[in-house]
Amino acid sequence: MSEFLGSAFWLVVALGLLVTFHEFGHYWVARRCGVKVLRFSVGFGRVLWSRVDREGIEWRIGLIPLGGYVSMLDERESAVPAAQKALAFNNRPVGQRIAIVAAGPLANFVLAVGLLYLMFLIGKPDYAPVLAEPEGIAREAGFRAGERILAVGERPTPTWSEAANALIGPMLDREDVPITVRDAEGGTHERRLPLSRLAPGLPEAEAFRAIGLVPRPPVPPAVVGAVDPEGAAAGVLAPGDRILAVDGQPVRDFEDLRRALARHPVEGPAPRLLLHLERRGERIERHLVPRLATLPQGGQVWRLGLSPAAAHDAVLRHGPLAALPAAVKATGQLTGDTVGMLARMLTGAASLDNLSGPITIAQVANTTASRGVAWFLYFLAMLSVSIAILNLLPIPVLDGGHLLYYLIELVQGRPLGDRVLVAGQYLGLILLASLMGLALFNDVLRLVP
Repeated sequence: MSEFLGSAFWLVVALGLLVTFHEFGHYWVARRCGVKVLRFSVGFGRVLWSRVDREGIEWRIGLIPLGGYVSMLDERESAVPAAQKALAFNNRPVGQRIAIVAAGPLANFVLAVGLLYLMFLIGKPDYAPVLAEPEGIAREAGFRAGERILAVGERPTPTWSEAANALIGPMLDREDVPITVRDAEGGTHERRLPLSRLAPGLPEAEAFRAIGLVPRPPVPPAVVGAVDPEGAAAGVLAPGDRILAVDGQPVRDFEDLRRALARHPVEGPAPRLLLHLERRGERIERHLVPRLATLPQGGQVWRLGLSPAAAHDAVLRHGPLAALPAAVKATGQLTGDTVGMLARMLTGAASLDNLSGPITIAQVANTTASRGVAWFLYFLAMLSVSIAILNLLPIPVLDGGHLLYYLIELVQGRPLGDRVLVAGQYLGLILLASLMGLALFNDVLRLVP
């Protein structure tokens, strides 16, 4: 599957699942509150599939999978027969209307907990938070190669990804942060990372590099991750093959493979290599003739057209009982991180470049799906939390805007006037279109080399 088709497929899968769950939250609570539901739609635009059940509810799938909606009986939308007025959404008590509207975002939070629970059961492969030789600020703060990061502030960091995520907030806020490390001898130390020394206005990627905390890469075995379809190994080797030896010389990793190729002078004829492989537990032999490739800095080398499989030396996993509180805690952390990032974008502490649209979401969906089920579940949980928080923003046309209306109604004892509601709808559409336009603009900029 090409990258474009893969991205499109996983975008549809991700948004289809999350939107369906969100709208089902509205639907389920509306039914419990006695509101008549007219339509349940996943997607907008041209109808790809629909059916009407015995209760008269139309179930629909639209062509554009970037949202969905639940349509309910409502006097503000169309005429309602006198016999059904009690079933109309607008005639339900304000507390029930609040519950129905809040049920969508709440369903996304519940879904995130469930997705993270599954992720913890399966185990998310990652890198251990062990340092290579520190650079920049980290070196000056006393960090040493081989130290393992145990916690950033009060946040435990069992993997490198968790450590990196924990550093984002303090980095953007330019706040010094205590980091607990364990050295190679087993001793525990607390070091203070002076993030206040980062230059103001430094782009986030450059700021991360300036911190100087570098992970120690694990030494992977010579397992093939991908084969270049135009390379010498196309049709001979396959992803998952482990190279054991070349011409009788043992190969432990891709560096050994590089040395084996470098033994053959580029001025001479192309060598015919004998590779000893392990494929699905079976030992096999294959002959392969490498091809010359020109390096960017000049010179030529023999290449097979292979890239190594990712090597992980840590797994984030919990048992069935421990996984549930861990999933709840992780959902809370994702919520805090997302709200914090939104707040920093509003204050200017974080760049608006962090706002992403459907193109970036599709690319990340494809990337995480290729990294395994656990990583894709984590991505879905993160996106589910983002959808919940986005819908809770107090913008008219979003769930948060409706909740704001109903809270005002609770305080003043009567609904807002029609003119205020119409003005709010226009304002909400403008704000939402601006956010979507900025997100799409960022997406396009990321595609530019």
